[in-house]
Amino acid sequence: MLIRLAGGRVVDPANKRDGVGDIWIRGDRIVAPPQGETPDAVYDVSGKIVMAGAIDIHSHIAGGNVNTARLLLPENHRAHRPRPAATPLSTAGWSTFETGCRYAAMGFTTVIEPAVAAHHALHAHLELADIPIIDKGILTVLGDDDFLLSLLRDGASKAAVADYAGSMLAASKGLGIKSINPGGSVAFQNNARTFDLDDVVPTYGVTSRKIFESLQQAVIDLGIPHPLHLHINNLGVPGNVDTALRTIAASGDRPLHLAHLQFYSYGKEGKRGFSSAAARLAEAVNSAPKPLSIDVGQVMFRQTVTVSLDVVRQFDGSKLAKPRKSVIYDGETNGAGVVPFLYKSDNFFNAVQWACGLELFLLVNDPTRVFFTTDHPNGAPFTTYPDLFALIMSREARAKWLADLPKEAVEMTTLPSITREYSFGEIATMTRVAPAKLLGLKDRGHLSPGALADVAVYNDDPDRAEMFRFAHLVFKDGDLVVRDGRVTHYRFGRALNVQPGYDAATDRRLARYYDDLYGLSRDMFKVPANAIAPNYAFEEVVCGR
Repeated sequence: MLIRLAGGRVVDPANKRDGVGDIWIRGDRIVAPPQGETPDAVYDVSGKIVMAGAIDIHSHIAGGNVNTARLLLPENHRAHRPRPAATPLSTAGWSTFETGCRYAAMGFTTVIEPAVAAHHALHAHLELADIPIIDKGILTVLGDDDFLLSLLRDGASKAAVADYAGSMLAASKGLGIKSINPGGSVAFQNNARTFDLDDVVPTYGVTSRKIFESLQQAVIDLGIPHPLHLHINNLGVPGNVDTALRTIAASGDRPLHLAHLQFYSYGKEGKRGFSSAAARLAEAVNSAPKPLSIDVGQVMFRQTVTVSLDVVRQFDGSKLAKPRKSVIYDGETNGAGVVPFLYKSDNFFNAVQWACGLELFLLVNDPTRVFFTTDHPNGAPFTTYPDLFALIMSREARAKWLADLPKEAVEMTTLPSITREYSFGEIATMTRVAPAKLLGLKDRGHLSPGALADVAVYNDDPDRAEMFRFAHLVFKDGDLVVRDGRVTHYRFGRALNVQPGYDAATDRRLARYYDDLYGLSRDMFKVPANAIAPNYAFEEVVCGR
């Protein structure tokens, strides 16, 4: 089928294109304007904004923590009943099915779940398979696993660490590697309640710095497109900007992605000992070598729930839970915590956090280095994205929000002085071009001939929140799936993964390890390609090795 999107303003920074024109689709691909052919369908999109489908690199949409959060907070479920007859995991609260629909309605076509423990990968993929329309992927969490820590303790070679990482990625069908407060869960199990970059993991004698640098090098050696995705130490702690700055310095000129940096942008200034240090952090990002990138993890004012494998942080944060309940648990590799949280605009600390995130968005100069996230649901649900787009595109919109915040909180930030407003081109760069490049997805994020036909068309509404809340049209693989914010066609996407090369002897060693330690076959923890329904296909992203 040949489709023509006629007369829209095409915003495609990858091709330096921003002007009125047409987009042609044949099958599941963008094509060059055909000569002498009549399209099967024409959509008049004059006066509208046309972009590639958006890509979210960091959103917690599947896995044990997400389901624990659903079960912990039944009062937030749309269909809450005092004693539900059944609570299947895929339909509790915001169902997996609804997740795909809501993302698609906003013009998103690819979303990455950024934290899945390797042993939980099969369950996560089974759940992701229930999410319609969008393509998905997982980041496999390493850094607190006994096998890796033992390798580092025993002085194993870089090649041995890379082989282990490659084997775990292949078994879990991950797209990349995530490390969360590396070593922190093991330290917590040994009664540590704080854990910093140069603290030593009990019984293993290696520091958090050593773990993250080893995994960072392993990702490079394996040729994985996405750099190590690092959740650094001391999340949420006043003064933690120093930890973030030391981590950036430790990275040197090697590729590294720092997750939800808003939660590390805190100083200790002021009578309350809490202030924004986002300007310092943005300056460090701007001056760091190009391989460094960040996502923000913006806070928005509303009820949400924090979910994380950073058990040190979640245990400490549980005393602030609202409502007053939480789940904290240990695991053989990573612990985890689920803590409900209410961000309020009249709360001094929450107001500073909100401002910190916007400062990072607006003060990091290069939109290819800063990525659009709320760390769903930790800073806010992804459904708040339209309001966030409006805030970074309009100084006037920010001023209205600032007027309602505590004056003493505003004084602890530089936000009122920032005049920058994002353009459509910068929005498309940050949410399309740059994420595709960061993840190694060469056929996405742009509208060149040969690209996947993931296309979002928006009404050019002066109210940018309304504009991005409901796309006018969304095409996924050339199929029209959304019209005026409503899903019109259901289809199922792919699971993106890498299959890096590594020494197969590592698999044999791991097989013996699982048998000795667990008395179980390692095959029980692998994700076989045929384990999931036929409508959920795996697609390999090519590695450099």
